[in-house]
Amino acid sequence: MEDKKIVIIPTYNEKENIEAIIRKVFSLDGDFNILIVDDGSPDGTANIVKQLQNEFTDRLNIIERSGKLGLGTAYTTGFDWCLKNSADYIFEMDADFSHNPDDLIKLYNACKNGADIAIGSRYLTGMNVVDWPFSRLLMSYSASKYVRIITRMKIKDSTAGFVCYRRSVLSAINFDRIRMKGYGFQIEMKYTGHKLGFKSEEVPIIFIDRKLGTSKMSSSIFGEAMWGVLKLKFRNIKKQHKKE
Repeated sequence: MEDKKIVIIPTYNEKENIEAIIRKVFSLDGDFNILIVDDGSPDGTANIVKQLQNEFTDRLNIIERSGKLGLGTAYTTGFDWCLKNSADYIFEMDADFSHNPDDLIKLYNACKNGADIAIGSRYLTGMNVVDWPFSRLLMSYSASKYVRIITRMKIKDSTAGFVCYRRSVLSAINFDRIRMKGYGFQIEMKYTGHKLGFKSEEVPIIFIDRKLGTSKMSSSIFGEAMWGVLKLKFRNIKKQHKKE
């Protein structure tokens, strides 16, 4: 029986990108499914997705939320849905083509061949980022280095948002215990997986800044991550995520 693979794509005002990213993912070998988690986009992103559901009846799904509730809760909502719908491999990916959909296959292969968490890494082989301002690149690269120092994880791109999880990883995590909602969510998920004994593997990718739409990054989101990493060190992850 073929593995069930679901790609979670959170959206907020992505009407310029959403149809193209959906069609690209569905053009790949491997029968990927898609779950859109839309945070009440006023630009009509959800309506575009629902129109495309007529074409991709069984493979395209959407959860509509009432407003901007944070990246972290978008993903944990999606994780819950994927687990309930028998996904074997669950992916995180942006809607704006900064993550190359072709690399979904590389992430899947890494998990299929032994990794529990496969990370699309911008910094495994240098700084593989295209068209970012130097200030943003420096902030992101420095954040990942800071996380390595504080947490002792060997992951070079801990803030990466292009990830594949085996079902077993997400089944072991109590999403109610994930505290960070923005930029830091990605760090906390990787650190939690690490502390629970799962194996992470980085896969080199080239990250290209969005051409259409507007970035959702802000300094406040970044600040939450930096303070949150310090707090992670003082939490008993295994105890907090133990399932009854």
